[in-house]
Order: sequence, then structure tokens, then C-alpha cells
Amino acid sequence: MQTDNPALPFGYSPVPAGKLANMVTCLDMSARPPARPQPPSNGLSVERWPSPTVEDYRDLYRRVGEDWMWVSRLVMPDEKLKAIITDPLVEIYVLTDGARRLGLLELDFRQQGECELGYFGVVPEAIGNGSGRILMNAALDHAWAKPITRFWVHTCSFDHPAALAFYQRSGFRPYAFMVEVCDDPRLDGRMPKSAAPHVPLIEL
Repeated sequence: MQTDNPALPFGYSPVPAGKLANMVTCLDMSARPPARPQPPSNGLSVERWPSPTVEDYRDLYRRVGEDWMWVSRLVMPDEKLKAIITDPLVEIYVLTDGARRLGLLELDFRQQGECELGYFGVVPEAIGNGSGRILMNAALDHAWAKPITRFWVHTCSFDHPAALAFYQRSGFRPYAFMVEVCDDPRLDGRMPKSAAPHVPLIEL
């Protein structure tokens, strides 16, 4: 996350053609929050995914994140991505119904004493049935089972509209805002033009 520019000017700032401006909210917690009720499982469980292939990981990443403009892991060089997802300090879990992978949870312990909730989400057909809470309860269990003093995450204006409130209900508290300016991946073929329909597409 770039933080070289210490402050944005007051007022409106034009966004260059072909770029997107994304409001990012940074959140963290310094102790495990009280447990929230576990919804009925309805056959769902959270399982460790110990050694995903790059291809399988990207398939789930795309299915979970395409509507929310997740693109970084799609364009990352294969070897770099493989190094991350096979790092022993990065734990990857899936929400599954026993036959299909329906959600992705990635916990990054590479910073000593901390855990980043690197990726978290469920596929569109699993939204709204309690699966997000099942996955978050697992995230809290696994993160705070380690000797950490901080658990953190960031969400953004491209994410599901309920994401920020969900993270706050789960015990995370906002501590900073960032503005990210990036290329629109729908304009260069990295994502289909139908992705993230809630983010306006301005054709060049």
C-alpha cells in the first residue's frame, strides 16, 4: 500500500482517464473480541488448504473476488504467488460444503506478533446464508491461537457494501483511511468488463 504522499489536497482531485480511485479503510484489533454466535452450519465447514496450486488458488480467488475488483493475485507472477501461498507463515483455509470450495480465508503471520487478514470472502451464491460469519469465526479462532498482539485488515469502497460493518461487528476498529489510485483492470483485459458492476466503467 503506497503511503509516500502524506496528504491529499482538500477538495476534489481529478482521476486520470483509465484509472480508478478507491477509498480504503484500515482496521485492527489488539485482543480477541467476545465470540459471536455460530450460525447453523448447513453442511459447511472451514478446512485448511495446505498446498494449493497457483491455478486452483486463482480459480477460487477469481470466483470470490471478481465482483469486488480483486485483481492483484490474478496478475502477480506465478513464482511470486506460489512463494506466498506456500509460505509456512501464510495459512490458507477454504469454506466448503464437502464438494465445492465456497470461500477463501488467508491469514498472514509473516510480520512477527501480528496477523493480517489478507483475503476473506465467499462466492456470490454463498452470500447471505451465514457463511461469512462461519468463516470469520474460524479466522478469529486461528489468528488468536497464535502469539499475536494485533490482527488487522483493510477493506475498500469496491468491496461488498456490508463488508465494513461486518468487520466492525466482528471486533475490528477503523484506525486510518487511504486513497488508492490504480489502473482499471477491465480496460486492459485483466478482468472482464462485466466485473464489479457497482464500480462505473468509463470507456477510454
